[in-house]
Amino acid sequence: MERTAAGKELALAPLQDWGEETEDGAVYSVSLRRQRSQRSSPGAGPRVTQALSPAPDTFLHYRTSKVRALRAARLERLVRELVSGDPEQDPGFVPAFLATHRAFVPTGRVLGLLLPPPAPPLPPGVEIKKTEGRDLTFNKNLRAVVSVLGLWLRDHPQDFWDPPAHSDLGSVCNFLGWAAPSGAEAQEAEKLLGDFLKEAKTEQEEEEQCQTRAGPPGTAQILCPDSPVGCLEDEEGLVWEGPELLDFSVDDVAEQLTLMDVELFSRLRPFECLGSVWSQRDRPGATSIAPTVRATVTQFNTVTGCVLGSVLGEPGLAAPQRAQRLEKWIRIAQRCRELRNFSSLRAILSALQSNPIYRLKRSWGAVSREPLSTFRKLAQIFSDENNHLSSREILSQEATQGPQEGDAPTGSPSSKLPPGPIPYLGTFLTDLVMLDTALPDMLKGDLINFEKRRKEWEILARIQQLQRRCQSYCLSPHPPILAALHAQHKLSEEQSYRISRVIEPPASSCPSSPCIRRQISLTKRLRSCPGREFHPLVEVLGIPHPPPQVCPQHPLHPVLEPRTLLQAVLQPLQGPRAPAPSSLVRTRPPPWSSEPWKNTMWPSPGSRTISSSKSFLGTESS
Repeated sequence: MERTAAGKELALAPLQDWGEETEDGAVYSVSLRRQRSQRSSPGAGPRVTQALSPAPDTFLHYRTSKVRALRAARLERLVRELVSGDPEQDPGFVPAFLATHRAFVPTGRVLGLLLPPPAPPLPPGVEIKKTEGRDLTFNKNLRAVVSVLGLWLRDHPQDFWDPPAHSDLGSVCNFLGWAAPSGAEAQEAEKLLGDFLKEAKTEQEEEEQCQTRAGPPGTAQILCPDSPVGCLEDEEGLVWEGPELLDFSVDDVAEQLTLMDVELFSRLRPFECLGSVWSQRDRPGATSIAPTVRATVTQFNTVTGCVLGSVLGEPGLAAPQRAQRLEKWIRIAQRCRELRNFSSLRAILSALQSNPIYRLKRSWGAVSREPLSTFRKLAQIFSDENNHLSSREILSQEATQGPQEGDAPTGSPSSKLPPGPIPYLGTFLTDLVMLDTALPDMLKGDLINFEKRRKEWEILARIQQLQRRCQSYCLSPHPPILAALHAQHKLSEEQSYRISRVIEPPASSCPSSPCIRRQISLTKRLRSCPGREFHPLVEVLGIPHPPPQVCPQHPLHPVLEPRTLLQAVLQPLQGPRAPAPSSLVRTRPPPWSSEPWKNTMWPSPGSRTISSSKSFLGTESS
């Protein structure tokens, strides 16, 4: 092993790709792994292996070993690899298969290939003798199958959800009942089956109660002020008399948003995030696909709609009053950042950067300097440069470290800081959809491309890691805030932009706009000046104000501006101009940014609002 003059070890790659191998119709990727083994120099004493801090008079030797990882194979070979594979050679195969198998094969078929046939019943009065606490029939393969089933039940229990009978889980219980009757795996399977049956019974009772409570067709389910659960009220004459969402403190609103995001993210099933599953959400009859992801999308759009409704809901507000609402939402977003809630943070920023709010120059001009600075810093988190590299790095750093004292606001206890973070799910969904589109499912020879599943598993493993980090949140529900959140008036995309134009009309039709006001004043000054004569061509073309300037030395030869004359000539030839769509109208940047497009995650100022789940993740909310 080579060493520098200072005795420092030269860095070498611990794993190098070597090529591929084919064995029994399966394709393996071969790599060379270097493992360090240290030997002392001649005459330095006995041999020492795996020394942590080598002495200057020792030599470092590397032992190279061959590592194989299954890359592509048929389904039977993949299932056999679950039992006969070497965990030391390929430790990621089993978790990757269990997390992604539903993308190419149902759970029942995997169990049919994995579970051996049950042992024949013993004659009456005959018992199997036990040696050292182990059954004689408990061989190596059975132990491997039981181990895989235990991992499967613990990490992916929803794979066995098959109401009403749950036949797959019943087969697992029967197998574990004779293969490992007293093991933890059998107890876990029995407990899971009982939970599934209880949950199905509870859902059936709730549906019956809802049908009993259902009134005539003119009724709708609306949240009551006194309860966050909701009750049936008549739509006619229902008026919300409770406090509005922004009447509560910044900390309380941010914590309730975080609490809802934690509950939704904890119940998220990583399998539903796969590109092959999520890409089917818009197909006919696919409303039941990925329900946990759809719930996250709905919550995201609810928060976005609350921001739009609270800022634009009252067109009669003055600019300073509307600026106060903008400032409060910026403070709520900052508090969500301190709570490591990147989901609600992204939703609030998306609403503030949407076109209906972004174009309100007067309102943004009344916002204080400090909130504007905070808003610019928060917007940089979700910059779209380098495939959202900034947000990815921040999320990775937050996931690998605990709460920091610098994140806590002044006067708040550090115990309120959650370990988090709660990610913005759209980033993971985008990566998985792109991965599913770029790599094929099957390779030549009808082989399952398992290398694609490994890459998908890397992303799903990060989601599971973040889910475990979110289990230690300690937040309590606040029913009045939850009721105010659901009672907040929501605006559609078209309504939001129409109200925004009423609040601040476009510059082309607003008499108080600085450009229009300057043009009107210039016209008045020119008309009030004596000795001005107009060129005959002006009357023929019907050129509007401002009138052409007349040279004082030659009053009969007025000086016509080329741009004004050209516009007057071309306007009759072009015909009437159709009004531009509201979503394509380019608005001027607000006064708080010299380069506004670089400070936002939206590609252009004409971007559409996020009032539907299609803007969030490319789909409609259920």
